Amino acid sequence: MQKLLNRIAALLLGGLFISCTANVKESSAESGVWKTADSIRNLIVVPTFKKVDYKITDYGAGLDSNVKSTEAFKKAIEACHTKGGGRVIVPKGTFLTGPIHLKSNVNLHLEDGAKIVFSRDVDDYKPLVFTRWEGMECMNYSPLIYAYEQENIAITGNGILDGNANNEYWWPWKAKKEYGWKEGIPNQLAAVKKLTQQVKDLVPAKDRIHGDGSYLRPPFIQPYLSKNILIADVKIINAPFWNINPVLCENVTVRDVKVVTHGPNNDGCDPESCKNVLITGCYFDTGDDCIAIKSGRNEDGRNIARPAENHIIENCEMKDGHGGVVIGSEISGGARNIFAQNLKMDSPNLDRILRLKTSSLRGGVIENVYMRNVEVGTYKEAAILCDMFYEKPGDFLPTIRNIVVENLNIKQGGKFGVLINAYEKSPVENLKVINSTINGVKIPVQANHTKNMVFENVKINGETVDLDKIDKTVKGEFEKF
Repeated sequence: MQKLLNRIAALLLGGLFISCTANVKESSAESGVWKTADSIRNLIVVPTFKKVDYKITDYGAGLDSNVKSTEAFKKAIEACHTKGGGRVIVPKGTFLTGPIHLKSNVNLHLEDGAKIVFSRDVDDYKPLVFTRWEGMECMNYSPLIYAYEQENIAITGNGILDGNANNEYWWPWKAKKEYGWKEGIPNQLAAVKKLTQQVKDLVPAKDRIHGDGSYLRPPFIQPYLSKNILIADVKIINAPFWNINPVLCENVTVRDVKVVTHGPNNDGCDPESCKNVLITGCYFDTGDDCIAIKSGRNEDGRNIARPAENHIIENCEMKDGHGGVVIGSEISGGARNIFAQNLKMDSPNLDRILRLKTSSLRGGVIENVYMRNVEVGTYKEAAILCDMFYEKPGDFLPTIRNIVVENLNIKQGGKFGVLINAYEKSPVENLKVINSTINGVKIPVQANHTKNMVFENVKINGETVDLDKIDKTVKGEFEKF
């Protein structure tokens, strides 16, 4: 392993990762970029477990789906962990439970026909735990499946994880009428404002107490400060909030997972401030971004200073969602070395294919993003979107640079082919689109501030793109700088 780590370090020092001053025209065509992705993949090793099983029905879980099996899950996980690890088995049947807290060396395995349904009683999600909520650290309700400072953990099997959220439970807290909210129903708006101010005022995270009265919906699956994680094969439905949200984790594999949920902020997979992440063979049909790579919001992201780095996304399919592959908006810690390949996307309700969203309130550097071999039936807004005006302005100019998209083929586009909205003082640098075809868009390219943008063998609406004739009339909503 150390030899491999040394090899990666040598590659980095040797410049295989494009630096901020590199010439994309010379570097993007080098096969070394994708060889580097292969080197990263070799670092991501799934955890293994002892061949010992602990069945939750042996610890008191019953097949009456109206009776909570929370204690049975807890006892089975504790026994498995204490005895050196193995699988905690959820057999065929439906089991109601409160939150599940994983411990080191435990694989929560759902057998065929198994379904875990999570409680709608907020009291079950107490005591509060240390968590992140939209990139901000706080004490809040426990995620439905949670792990803190654990190693070698997994959620596997062909069963179903049902968050049990709908327009009557959890979702109305968003304060949107389309999700069941009506005048007089409590919502999250005041708490979001309070938490954002606490972050700005640098209130210690453990003193940012939320939970009861805040109405901040918990994420579905959130391993925190953990290592060696596998989430594989399960189907996830009806999430209260974000679905898969590892935070400050390393060596994460999300494989062959199916996420089908259309609630508010129902992002599919949001690795946050994580290193060495593989998302492969997954299916996303979501109410928000399919995959959104993040690294913390505002002061929390900048002060913790853990970028999202070394992520590989491949062989996935995206249907509905705000974006297929997204970076941001909680990206204040930065993102680098993101690779996406061999993807399928197709839905009139999929807004964007590749979306980079940030603002001068966020800051951060997004760099070295590579996408290739993407087949798209249709989408709604933009195939490639770089937006520096996602939120109101602040004092931290964001940076977006070194973005290469190859072999992007779109049958029927939406409004824009490529849309760039940047600051004049921080243009999008070194965006290169190669060997790509986009059909059926209203506006081929609209971009205000760019540097070294290159289109090579690209046709939009059947015509070769002439960068001297692109539309530059984009106006940012905010213009602080």
